[in-house]
Amino acid sequence: MKQKKVRSFMVRMLVVVAASFLVWGVVAFSPSNVLANDKREAEQLVETSRYTFENFTSGMDAKPFRDLLKKARGIFICPQMLRGAFVIGASGGTGIFVAKEPQTDTWLGPAFYTIGEVSFGFQAGGDASEIIMLAMTERGANAMLSSGVKLGADVSVAVGPVGAGADASTANFSVDILTFARSKGLYGGVSLKGAVIKIREGLNNAYYGQTASPTDILVRKNVNNPQAKGLLGTVAKYAGGK
Repeated sequence: MKQKKVRSFMVRMLVVVAASFLVWGVVAFSPSNVLANDKREAEQLVETSRYTFENFTSGMDAKPFRDLLKKARGIFICPQMLRGAFVIGASGGTGIFVAKEPQTDTWLGPAFYTIGEVSFGFQAGGDASEIIMLAMTERGANAMLSSGVKLGADVSVAVGPVGAGADASTANFSVDILTFARSKGLYGGVSLKGAVIKIREGLNNAYYGQTASPTDILVRKNVNNPQAKGLLGTVAKYAGGK
């Protein structure tokens, strides 16, 4: 009889625990909580992207990068790219893209994306790197409006000039996108050929409080978030425009 009571008690406890986890799951993954989490993640990404951009513009090694910024039509910033191996391995990250409107010289955005599904070849050491890509052509900037773009296939890509003696004039201006990376505070070449960039719809919608595609954000200009002012102002300071 005593064993039956113990088993009955344990069954009731398991039911209570299971019910608690079910309730927690319903609350944690409710649409309102997911939206709030996405908004918080997007806002944090905008701030860390601004810091990453400022880091790239500082120091003597950054001169080629700063010179090329003034010619860029768009800028993709990924504050943290993680990879699973030193030279070749699984990699991925989340980033933002801002674009310069040619008619007004105004920087617009940001739009949110993921980058990954590829193995990267790094020359700089470390397990995490900051990545910036400069869209140097109209084709390169327009490609970011699509649902997904594969570097090296949909657009051409090359490593930007870095290191002592490097100069912006040595950059391959025929390519659509130039890539730059920093790892542990040091510049390093990074090959992003084959990388796939996809839209983060959840972050875009949460950040702007409505359904927002990259076209809405970067072309139609029918969405806005004042929190982006700091990022856009910093970009304009170094890349020109407003």
